[in-house]
Amino acid sequence: MNLCIDQGNSRTKVALMTDEGKMINHFIYKTFSSAEVERLFDLYPITDSIISSVVNIEAAVVNTLSRRSQHFVLFDHNTPVPVKNGYDTPSTLGQDRLAAAVGAKSICPDENLLIIDAGSAITYDYVSAEGEYLGGNIAPGLKMRFTILARMTKKLPLVETDENELIPLFGRNTRDAIAAGVIRGVAYEVKGYIRTLAEKVAHFRTFLTGGNAPYILNNVRTSPTETRELRYEKNLVLIGLNEILRYNKLKTEK
Repeated sequence: MNLCIDQGNSRTKVALMTDEGKMINHFIYKTFSSAEVERLFDLYPITDSIISSVVNIEAAVVNTLSRRSQHFVLFDHNTPVPVKNGYDTPSTLGQDRLAAAVGAKSICPDENLLIIDAGSAITYDYVSAEGEYLGGNIAPGLKMRFTILARMTKKLPLVETDENELIPLFGRNTRDAIAAGVIRGVAYEVKGYIRTLAEKVAHFRTFLTGGNAPYILNNVRTSPTETRELRYEKNLVLIGLNEILRYNKLKTEK
């Protein structure tokens, strides 16, 4: 059993998976320490592990993973991956973005792919059918947009929304106007990327992932043609990490 850890800006997502990609269990932590690693190894028959982080990883976490795993991967820009990294500066590409690209490619190996990760930031990444990561863009996430509106103005409030909330086309009060402006703005941004890429690429699939994906999912799905077979994959980064771990184990065995 593989232990896959995706440490983000606000939370740590963990999955227990088989080499074949079947997810056995998954967890979300607000804080993640070596004690949690020990607990997982004590509870489950874990043999191998991988960790990716966009923040500084505690040395104790790395040491525990390395000590208790038969095969351990600390995922960084030097780690071999089953896609070609065409980024001009590979060392600055977020591991979560590359892992999501690998995850999408493992699901649709022969397709051009647009990968949209709606987390603390929203990232847009493109992978060719030949398996080359060709770059992407970074934009403010939903919470960041709400926060900036409140902080950079004198009278606008900080708005919180529920992912199942029905967002109006136009708000009839300030709170709804902000909610609609931010969430629909992101939805139109997503559709704009899809439409622009459709003008350049004959066929591609779009993956949507990230903690804030449900907030915008229903506002993006308008027609199959416009969304170009939009697929919501909640655990895309974890799927990619598992594939990277498997790929590195195979290289070691050879």
